[in-house]
Amino acid sequence: MSVPVSLQEAFAFFENPHNLARITPPWLNFRIASPERIQMRQGARIDYQIRWLGLPLKWTTAITEYEPPFFFVDEQAAGPYAYWHHRHDFKPTEYGTLVCDRVDYALPFGPLGRLAHRLAVRTQLQEIFDYRQNALAGILTGTTAAK
Repeated sequence: MSVPVSLQEAFAFFENPHNLARITPPWLNFRIASPERIQMRQGARIDYQIRWLGLPLKWTTAITEYEPPFFFVDEQAAGPYAYWHHRHDFKPTEYGTLVCDRVDYALPFGPLGRLAHRLAVRTQLQEIFDYRQNALAGILTGTTAAK
């Protein structure tokens, strides 16, 4: 998605873990659980808590690559997925910054996990990232984004 802010502003928004709550759907009840102030850098770890289908889930990510203001990667260190690798890329454009997310993931529990993916997880992840794009557009432009 393209946002009408500078590369540095877009990166600064995303590298602040507390902004993640602002662009996450309310139904996930997302909150940062890390007790200390988080300094984004390679090796940083961030603890989260969410609710999925009413169940509380803990999630820890580690920042495994960090190249401001161009990209960073968070990987799940502990949490609900068997594998989670999320790369955030930022590219300057004529109109601001292009923000790209690439998520590679796998669910646990073999065939049961694949069934859960088909029945719910794939759709919910798409809803989460759709919400994120709408919320981000609204926050960075100062308007309410249409759904």
